[in-house]
Amino acid sequence: MNRRVERVNDLIREELSALLLREVRDPRLDSDLLISFTHVDVTPDLYNARVSVSMLGTEEQQADALKALNSAASFFHRELKSRLDIRRVPFLQFKKDTSIEEGARVMSLLERVRAEDDAPKPPLTAEE
Repeated sequence: MNRRVERVNDLIREELSALLLREVRDPRLDSDLLISFTHVDVTPDLYNARVSVSMLGTEEQQADALKALNSAASFFHRELKSRLDIRRVPFLQFKKDTSIEEGARVMSLLERVRAEDDAPKPPLTAEE
Protein backbone atom coordinates (compact mmCIF):
# COMPACT_ATOMS: atom_id res chain seq x y z
CA MET A 1 0.00 0.00 0.00
CA ASN A 2 1.43 3.35 -0.92
CA ARG A 3 1.76 6.30 1.39
CA ARG A 4 -1.05 8.25 -0.28
CA VAL A 5 -3.61 5.50 0.34
CA GLU A 6 -2.45 5.20 3.96
CA ARG A 7 -2.95 8.95 4.47
CA VAL A 8 -6.43 8.77 2.93
CA ASN A 9 -7.26 5.81 5.20
CA ASP A 10 -6.26 7.81 8.28
CA LEU A 11 -8.06 10.96 7.14
CA ILE A 12 -11.31 9.10 6.50
CA ARG A 13 -11.14 7.28 9.85
CA GLU A 14 -10.59 10.54 11.74
CA GLU A 15 -13.37 12.39 9.91
CA LEU A 16 -15.83 9.52 10.32
CA SER A 17 -15.18 9.53 14.06
CA ALA A 18 -15.82 13.27 14.22
CA LEU A 19 -18.98 12.96 12.14
CA LEU A 20 -20.32 10.14 14.27
CA LEU A 21 -19.65 12.09 17.43
CA ARG A 22 -21.10 15.44 16.31
CA GLU A 23 -23.36 15.09 13.29
CA VAL A 24 -25.18 11.74 13.25
CA ARG A 25 -28.61 11.77 14.85
CA ASP A 26 -29.75 8.17 14.43
CA PRO A 27 -31.34 6.66 17.57
CA ARG A 28 -29.76 3.29 16.73
CA LEU A 29 -26.36 4.95 17.17
CA ASP A 30 -27.24 7.19 20.14
CA SER A 31 -27.77 4.33 22.58
CA ASP A 32 -25.25 3.27 25.19
CA LEU A 33 -23.36 1.42 22.46
CA LEU A 34 -19.65 2.21 22.21
CA ILE A 35 -18.60 2.53 18.54
CA SER A 36 -15.07 2.90 17.23
CA PHE A 37 -13.77 2.96 13.66
CA THR A 38 -10.72 0.73 13.92
CA HIS A 39 -9.50 0.56 10.33
CA VAL A 40 -10.26 1.96 6.89
CA ASP A 41 -9.12 0.08 3.81
CA VAL A 42 -9.37 2.21 0.65
CA THR A 43 -8.87 0.60 -2.74
CA PRO A 44 -5.89 1.97 -4.71
CA ASP A 45 -8.22 3.68 -7.21
CA LEU A 46 -10.00 5.45 -4.28
CA TYR A 47 -13.45 4.35 -5.46
CA ASN A 48 -14.37 2.18 -2.48
CA ALA A 49 -13.47 1.92 1.18
CA ARG A 50 -14.21 -0.79 3.71
CA VAL A 51 -14.54 0.63 7.21
CA SER A 52 -14.01 -1.75 10.14
CA VAL A 53 -16.21 -0.90 13.11
CA SER A 54 -15.69 -2.19 16.63
CA MET A 55 -18.76 -2.03 18.88
CA LEU A 56 -19.31 -2.78 22.53
CA GLY A 57 -22.89 -3.68 23.34
CA THR A 58 -25.44 -6.44 22.87
CA GLU A 59 -25.57 -8.41 19.63
CA GLU A 60 -28.91 -6.78 18.78
CA GLN A 61 -27.50 -3.27 19.34
CA GLN A 62 -24.47 -4.09 17.23
CA ALA A 63 -26.58 -5.43 14.35
CA ASP A 64 -28.83 -2.35 14.46
CA ALA A 65 -25.84 -0.02 14.56
CA LEU A 66 -24.18 -1.72 11.60
CA LYS A 67 -27.41 -1.40 9.59
CA ALA A 68 -27.65 2.26 10.59
CA LEU A 69 -24.06 2.95 9.55
CA ASN A 70 -24.52 1.27 6.17
CA SER A 71 -27.77 3.15 5.57
CA ALA A 72 -25.99 6.40 6.45
CA ALA A 73 -23.09 5.67 4.08
CA SER A 74 -24.33 8.22 1.54
CA PHE A 75 -24.55 10.86 4.28
CA PHE A 76 -20.97 10.10 5.33
CA HIS A 77 -19.83 10.20 1.70
CA ARG A 78 -21.45 13.59 1.14
CA GLU A 79 -19.99 15.02 4.33
CA LEU A 80 -16.53 13.67 3.56
CA LYS A 81 -16.67 15.32 0.12
CA SER A 82 -17.12 18.70 1.76
CA ARG A 83 -14.55 18.10 4.54
CA LEU A 84 -11.67 16.41 2.73
CA ASP A 85 -9.46 18.11 0.19
CA ILE A 86 -9.09 15.14 -2.14
CA ARG A 87 -10.29 14.70 -5.70
CA ARG A 88 -12.19 11.46 -5.21
CA VAL A 89 -13.91 10.43 -1.98
CA PRO A 90 -14.55 6.67 -1.85
CA PHE A 91 -17.92 5.06 -1.33
CA LEU A 92 -18.10 3.50 2.12
CA GLN A 93 -19.03 0.04 3.26
CA PHE A 94 -19.10 -0.69 7.00
CA LYS A 95 -18.26 -4.10 8.43
CA LYS A 96 -18.03 -5.38 11.97
CA ASP A 97 -14.54 -5.75 13.40
CA THR A 98 -14.41 -8.61 15.89
CA SER A 99 -10.68 -8.47 16.61
CA ILE A 100 -11.13 -6.76 19.99
CA GLU A 101 -13.73 -9.32 21.09
CA GLU A 102 -11.50 -12.17 19.89
CA GLY A 103 -8.54 -10.68 21.75
CA ALA A 104 -10.57 -10.43 24.95
CA ARG A 105 -11.66 -14.06 24.55
CA VAL A 106 -8.06 -15.22 24.07
CA MET A 107 -6.94 -13.21 27.11
CA SER A 108 -9.66 -14.80 29.27
CA LEU A 109 -8.59 -18.26 28.07
CA LEU A 110 -4.97 -17.46 28.93
CA GLU A 111 -6.01 -16.21 32.37
CA ARG A 112 -7.94 -19.43 32.97
CA VAL A 113 -4.92 -21.55 31.97
CA ARG A 114 -2.65 -19.51 34.22
CA ALA A 115 -5.07 -19.87 37.13
CA GLU A 116 -5.14 -23.64 36.61
CA ASP A 117 -1.33 -23.75 36.53
CA ASP A 118 -1.10 -21.68 39.72
CA ALA A 119 -3.61 -23.86 41.59
CA PRO A 120 -2.04 -26.12 44.25
CA LYS A 121 -1.55 -29.68 43.07
CA PRO A 122 -2.38 -32.64 45.33
CA PRO A 123 0.70 -34.58 46.47
CA LEU A 124 1.63 -37.60 44.40
CA THR A 125 1.12 -41.01 45.95
CA ALA A 126 3.33 -44.05 45.49
CA GLU A 127 0.70 -45.72 43.31
CA GLU A 128 0.96 -43.02 40.67
